[in-house]
Amino acid sequence: MAGRIPKGFIDDVVARTDIVELIDARVPLKKAGKNYQACCPFHNEKSPSFSVSPDKQFYHCFGCGVHGNSVSFLMEYEQLEFVEAIEELARLNSMDVPREQSGGKTKHYPTVSKEQKQSDYDLMENASRFYQHQLKHDENGPGAIEYLKSRGLSGEIAQRYGIGFAPDKWDSALTTLGKTSEAKQQLLDLKILTSNDKGRTYDFFRNRVMFPIRDKRGRVVGFGGRVMDDGTPKYLNSPETRIFHKGRELYGFHQAKMANKNLDQVIIVEGYMDVVSLAQQGISYAVAALGTATTQDHMQMLFRATRKVICCYDGDRAGRDAAWRALENALPQLKDGVDLRFCFLPDGEDPDTMVQQEGKEAFEQRLAKSTPLIDYFFEHFVDQLNLTDDAGKSALLAQAKPLISLIPSDYYKEALLAKLARLVGKQVDQIKIASRSPVADVKQRQTEFQITPMRRAIGLMLQHPALASEIPFIPALANAELPGFDLFIRIQKNLVDEPNLSSPVLLERFRDSKEYPYLAQLIAWEHQIHPDNLIAEFSETFKSLQDSYLEKRLEGLLIKFKTGRLDATEKSEYVALMSALKK
Repeated sequence: MAGRIPKGFIDDVVARTDIVELIDARVPLKKAGKNYQACCPFHNEKSPSFSVSPDKQFYHCFGCGVHGNSVSFLMEYEQLEFVEAIEELARLNSMDVPREQSGGKTKHYPTVSKEQKQSDYDLMENASRFYQHQLKHDENGPGAIEYLKSRGLSGEIAQRYGIGFAPDKWDSALTTLGKTSEAKQQLLDLKILTSNDKGRTYDFFRNRVMFPIRDKRGRVVGFGGRVMDDGTPKYLNSPETRIFHKGRELYGFHQAKMANKNLDQVIIVEGYMDVVSLAQQGISYAVAALGTATTQDHMQMLFRATRKVICCYDGDRAGRDAAWRALENALPQLKDGVDLRFCFLPDGEDPDTMVQQEGKEAFEQRLAKSTPLIDYFFEHFVDQLNLTDDAGKSALLAQAKPLISLIPSDYYKEALLAKLARLVGKQVDQIKIASRSPVADVKQRQTEFQITPMRRAIGLMLQHPALASEIPFIPALANAELPGFDLFIRIQKNLVDEPNLSSPVLLERFRDSKEYPYLAQLIAWEHQIHPDNLIAEFSETFKSLQDSYLEKRLEGLLIKFKTGRLDATEKSEYVALMSALKK
């Protein structure tokens, strides 16, 4: 859909949303003092540390540190993109989403209604039932059943995963499910049907064993179809639709959660047949990516559900490439307390064939011996580089350091740096100094977050926007050689221009800025200042910052004055500063 969503509409929809109501509909909350609390939906915990503030319209977990406003919650909890989160908030508030068009015009588009989405899920469920029915009743169904039996699958497993069959016909799903023009269009939208350049509409899946793909809530959102012979492509997956995004879904994840009350570990494999074959042998905690590399969203979803993830791939080059991509995407999600491992099977084998050969116990023993992340990380480089010479060591430093800097876990970061130092023959402190970068420094400062006077001033203004009018607005301070003044002035300008901005709306204005992580932490900060003292505390903090800048500027002018390099304008500034500091 063309056009950007206007900033004013984003402000409006965030302002209209009650974050307590939004979260409570998904994660039941209990009143706790002036706030609400629950067990955090983003990590495993037994006692509640997830707090929602109706005053700040903000959530914060004191266990894992996640925090944000209503938009952030939908993006994290529902795995939505920013635009999708805004559209969902608009739907909840019965608002149509406007889009900026060329020429400065704005066009309003109706959001996808809750009823439409529910209709989509219902239709996909009906399609799944249709394919399951055809497995037993289509003329070619017996052949599909024999194929599944030849792969070692029982009827119970086929039923648990909803395996079906798409008839070898052009219009089987069309005639059964698309009896009206509206249903036909909906089937096209959801890619059960497709059409060619000549306008002919026909079944997207034909003569394939069908694997319904369920989202984390158990709703059918897509399908994977597998041929039963040597045809190509071996797997045909549903294209992306308004309810299906393959980079966010994992085949078998819902079934794994249903089969395991406590999901102690999860295996990531490459194919649908791997998942169901493992389940057939009693290993009911396997999932598969949907014809794509394991993504950051996949890893985030898994680390929320379990503490241990094992990537189990074929031992060939393709399998190892897939494992490395999974590792790269896991690094930004690697928090303390989680365990990522890698298990490579013998060449020519995959989890499906391997588990049938050796059975559950032997396969699980193989998993128990899987390679820890730290070891696999360096094995990958050692296989490619010659670490006996300086060129290889320098290449290892250059390739490994940027990846290590992505890791939020202190434990994993320190352990990887220590091993890297040993491999290149340096001290850890030398590696740390050499590996500093703007990204690493930002992460380090976030880890060691201290409430400095500038952060105190910014945090108070974020949480209590009315404070912006209690001090003078001095745009020139944006150029002050004092870290944070530029951000302070930008925030204050938003509030001077629009005095009625609320805290969550103000925060949303800075989502795409590099300072957003700091602002999110500051809006969650509990400042413990009594309401009666807020204005005085804020004004005093601001004056202290202003005086610090003035004193620093005055010192610079004084040095120029003593060396005879002060021009007329600077002399006037010097006099004015002396006068200001005496007040």
